[in-house]
Amino acid sequence: MPKKTHPSENQGGAVLYRLDPIVMKWHYEIDYIHSYAQDSPFFAALAEGRLLGSACGPCGYRYATPRASCMQCGAKTAWVELPSEGKIHTFTTCYFGGEAFLKETPFTLILVEFKGFDTLFLSRFVGARRVRIGMRVRPKFRRMSTFQASDLHFVPV
Repeated sequence: MPKKTHPSENQGGAVLYRLDPIVMKWHYEIDYIHSYAQDSPFFAALAEGRLLGSACGPCGYRYATPRASCMQCGAKTAWVELPSEGKIHTFTTCYFGGEAFLKETPFTLILVEFKGFDTLFLSRFVGARRVRIGMRVRPKFRRMSTFQASDLHFVPV
């Protein structure tokens, strides 16, 4: 095999970059099928412009970020609708993000408190230059749902 210092095509469509050590590049493509399974109601509600959490019947613990089973007592939880308004518990500005948020970087993440719920809800905050703890916020939903968490962000009330 001849020594090559630049990429070249071989018969299988791979690219050989060098021989010592051998470094190759292959194209790889796959269709990925994913099921939301027990979380399906949460994403279906997002598409309807509703935000769901969960509640435990036996111990009464209420989750703003839904859980199938209670983390306090282990019982199965039930779906419940979150209030239409909450307040910012804390926030951070992200200067680096995943591919889905590159165009929005920097962006603000908030933890939202909902009255009557024991846990916080993590989401993006959009629509105000100044963010403060205690600020009242409401969810805003994407018009054309993609059935992803990014279908939701929060805006000031």
